Amino acid sequence: MLILQKMKNDQYGQMIFDEQDLVNQIMQGNRQLDGYCVDRSVDLATAADILEHMPTLIAHQDQDITVEEFDRRCQKNWHMPQSYQDLDIAELVLSLCDTDGELQRCGQELLMYQERDLFNLLRYLKYLVDVMKDNQVIWGVGRGSSVASYVLYKLGVHRIDSLHYDLDPAEFLR
Repeated sequence: MLILQKMKNDQYGQMIFDEQDLVNQIMQGNRQLDGYCVDRSVDLATAADILEHMPTLIAHQDQDITVEEFDRRCQKNWHMPQSYQDLDIAELVLSLCDTDGELQRCGQELLMYQERDLFNLLRYLKYLVDVMKDNQVIWGVGRGSSVASYVLYKLGVHRIDSLHYDLDPAEFLR
């Protein structure tokens, strides 16, 4: 459980942890602190001496970039195994198709995903679905405009057959 004392967010919406926040996390048994963004109150050298495993903490720095540039930089960092990062997602999706109609619809949607540079998102969703299946996590049937995507249906993200219901993929990929 994440209990924070003085939670702060920067102008990009990132959670910034202070020393007390980190101590609370450790006291609650959370040892998975890798990737936490910390403010200047955290002395990383002292933390390395105290903790038997030094998490990869990220020192927060005030940045003078636009939100769009920040978002673009963050989209380059997908935290998933290399095998998923190297996955030919288009080939996988097309291999899941059984009919010419399915191939045509998936091909159309994959072009839309590619135009928007969203193949890493599809790879990550495949990874997420596999992790949930492996850990017997139950997730919903589908929600919102994402059910209009037949590609997401084939990947198992949702259970609504948008081809059967003739849902327009443009509803999701606007």
